Amino acid sequence: MMDATTPLAIKIKRWGKALGFADVGITNTDLSAYEADYFKWIENQYHGDMAYMQRHGTKRTRPTELEPNTISIISVRLNYFDTESQSAIEQLHNDQQAYISRYALGKDYHKLLRKRLQALANQIAQEVPDFQYRAFTDSAPVLERPIAEKAGLGFTGKNSLIIHPRAGSWFFLGELYTNLSLPADTPFTKQGCGPCTACIQECPTQAIIANGVIDARRCISYLTIEFKGAIPLELRPLMGNRIYGCDDCQLVCPWNKFTQNTEVQVFKATTYPLNSLDNSALLSLWQWDEQLFLKNLEGSPIRRIGYQQWVRNLAIAIGNSQTLPANSTIKSLQSQLNQVSSLVDEHILWAIQQHKQRLTSKNNLPSSTKNYSKDTPNQHSRQKPFHAPKYYLPLK
Repeated sequence: MMDATTPLAIKIKRWGKALGFADVGITNTDLSAYEADYFKWIENQYHGDMAYMQRHGTKRTRPTELEPNTISIISVRLNYFDTESQSAIEQLHNDQQAYISRYALGKDYHKLLRKRLQALANQIAQEVPDFQYRAFTDSAPVLERPIAEKAGLGFTGKNSLIIHPRAGSWFFLGELYTNLSLPADTPFTKQGCGPCTACIQECPTQAIIANGVIDARRCISYLTIEFKGAIPLELRPLMGNRIYGCDDCQLVCPWNKFTQNTEVQVFKATTYPLNSLDNSALLSLWQWDEQLFLKNLEGSPIRRIGYQQWVRNLAIAIGNSQTLPANSTIKSLQSQLNQVSSLVDEHILWAIQQHKQRLTSKNNLPSSTKNYSKDTPNQHSRQKPFHAPKYYLPLK
């Protein structure tokens, strides 16, 4: 039991763990070591169309410009990986299924994480007079990952994600900017990747262009979530069946052998029992109109991309499938033409063309080999990564 003599930093960490955070760290406001690299990334246009990444200037790299009274920053992480969901690996390698990033299988994390940060702030306020703070959950110009690294929550991996040596990388980050003067935790100063380049090898679009540097313009997470326009033709085939986000760099990361199951029930795939997002067929999702999209994904982070992007992403995934029956799939694609927008139609027509080309190629095969190219479900999921040596999550 804590009493008045217990140092405040220790109390904060205990309160945070009691609220369900997997880890709590503390750091100061000096992010100068990260500033040059950040603005070089912006200068190189690696942020794509995410104008908000540069809109606030140095407020992102200098916390006291965003919140002038900030002295110490409390950084937290919250596990989200649902080990009880359908295997991410099997789903990724079944091209009739829709792959959705594991963080989006359940409810949107923003409100839940903010609510827990608020609860932590409330406990601190009971202890500290004149306590001032501001909570962040991916909601303002904040350098979340550098802050987490400085607060001792992990090191920055070659895939740019924060990786904890005993927990991997499947977690959300959140922050409390405070006016408290707290002892800073020991930061991670050494990258734990060593010679491993699995994430770089496995990235479907080769978006990891250097150690810890991502060109968002090639990243599938950016393309399917942040980018509103027409997906570049050369990238469409590389997207496979990934319709919302991408986890390949995490699935092959050796540190994720330490992945722990989330304790947050609403992050689990069972949140949507009638349309489990960890086991959804592409053509089944294709039948959703906008009303169903909004109804079936109520509370999901996926809703933020809107119906147009949802259909755009699905069209690409359906066009990429090698095993869907071509004739019926073409008819299903055609049924959605002129229903949403010219942008969506462009991607539907592309998908139709992919299946027509496969149909032509199959019809041109010698008769002795045609029996081996029937449109049959992908029943034998490929269990090895596309390029990297090994996956580090248990198969179902």
